[in-house]
Amino acid sequence: MKEEEIKNLAVTTLEDMKAVDLVVLDVRGKSSVTDFMIIVSGTSDRHVKAMANNLVVEMKKAAVKPLGVEGDNVGEWVLVDLADVIVHIMLPDVRDFYQLEKLWEAGSVDEVTEMRPKA
Repeated sequence: MKEEEIKNLAVTTLEDMKAVDLVVLDVRGKSSVTDFMIIVSGTSDRHVKAMANNLVVEMKKAAVKPLGVEGDNVGEWVLVDLADVIVHIMLPDVRDFYQLEKLWEAGSVDEVTEMRPKA
């Protein structure tokens, strides 16, 4: 399955689970780790866990094996690594604290490096 198809299936699955404030970031050219990052909020820790679990189930049905799932024991922030697509499912206050969208909307690594003071 291509990364666009994985992204689309993940978005559909999360929307079906009533995900809140779903954002898809295209990080190609900004990250060598992944092509797309999906950030979404859940209404409770139970909702966050359920969305992550359902996402893994639907991906496996589509023959996409997640590389890993982190944080599903607590449910404040669950990361599902689908290789070319990384999904962050977070409680709203955790999402607001880390502001991943702003981090990835910032300039490229080269621009950040240039801003550092020279030693």
